[in-house]
Amino acid sequence: MSDTLFKVKRLHDLAQAGLLKGKRVLIRSDLNVPQDEAGNITEDTRIRASIPAIEICLQAGAAVMVTSHLGRPTEGEFKPEDSLAPVAHRIAEILNRKVPLISKWVDGGFDLQPGDLVLLENCRVNVGEKKNSEALAKKIAALCDVYVNDAFGTAHRAEATTHGVARFAPIACAGPLMAAELDALSRALANPKRPLIAIVAGSKVSSKLTILKALAEKVDELIVGGGIANTFMLAKGLPIGKSLAEPDLVNEAREIMDLMEKRGAHVPIPEDVVVANELSPLARANRVPSNEVAEDDMILDVGPKTAARLSTMLAHAGTIVWNGPLGVFEIDQFGGGTKMIAAAIAHSPAFSIAGGGDTLAAIAKYGIENQVDYISTGGGAFLEFLEGKTLPAFAVLVERGSE
Repeated sequence: MSDTLFKVKRLHDLAQAGLLKGKRVLIRSDLNVPQDEAGNITEDTRIRASIPAIEICLQAGAAVMVTSHLGRPTEGEFKPEDSLAPVAHRIAEILNRKVPLISKWVDGGFDLQPGDLVLLENCRVNVGEKKNSEALAKKIAALCDVYVNDAFGTAHRAEATTHGVARFAPIACAGPLMAAELDALSRALANPKRPLIAIVAGSKVSSKLTILKALAEKVDELIVGGGIANTFMLAKGLPIGKSLAEPDLVNEAREIMDLMEKRGAHVPIPEDVVVANELSPLARANRVPSNEVAEDDMILDVGPKTAARLSTMLAHAGTIVWNGPLGVFEIDQFGGGTKMIAAAIAHSPAFSIAGGGDTLAAIAKYGIENQVDYISTGGGAFLEFLEGKTLPAFAVLVERGSE
């Protein structure tokens, strides 16, 4: 995680330098939106987020092509439900202009003039897309003068339109969404203002073990929640009743705590928890000290004392990375910990970045969207970045950025 995070060509800079005028620009966006049974788009955040890149290119005098995947089509078999037609319609509404949808576009054969905007049909229908076929990538790269990757959500996958085309297009750059995401992640992890606090919660340690280990070497406080916290409580010798946990990972949890304590960092263990006999909206929530969890209790949230202590920590943080709610926040009586943490992050002067589906749901539930500095759009890509993995789509932009 060095400063090379910034060494990519940026669409904005190319536009300002006049390098897009009269050029054919291909933007790989993430337009993979949810739809109802009739194909109507139920939530258009991703489409609206893709508009700035399109506008930059049009205003710079480019001929603009946009493509994206939608759903999980079978390669080589186009079905009506795989079509980007509803997306083309929505973009046309937002921009108040015609947006032709072009199918079977890989070999070209369509006319495109500066100032035009077309949507190229679902790229995952093309044979070889998922396997990052070099032949396919070269054909697509031949359609453009400038390739723009603005789809951070797919950055952890090496596919023809996210990786291959970036290798072969004359110029490859990051769109505004991709650039903003990389800047935020770099700020949070490459050179963070301290103390750096990470909140990693979820049902299983196993699914987040590599992230926990990677962060254990970087952060000052590693706040764990959900089933992960229960495994850490077991490692501390605390009773957890019939709570969700992974007893076989207790040694890993101990290792992480030891590793952090050696360098003066900590994993704060809950001092009180909220328990119930069943996981149901009708269950009574009981607050108990951590050492008094009964055999038939399930831990479903952190207790108020713990939440208050964590909130004080977050109030004094320099940087906060948040991935995962602390309890079963969907049920209100088990949402107190997550709600308090959300409020603490909202009011903290720290630079805050959050990602992951459940985290976004909690942010929406408690209405703090505008008080988190950066909300990451890519679930899998966000997690892999936290693990310290190289994201293929980003690595190729860095390679091309040095040209």
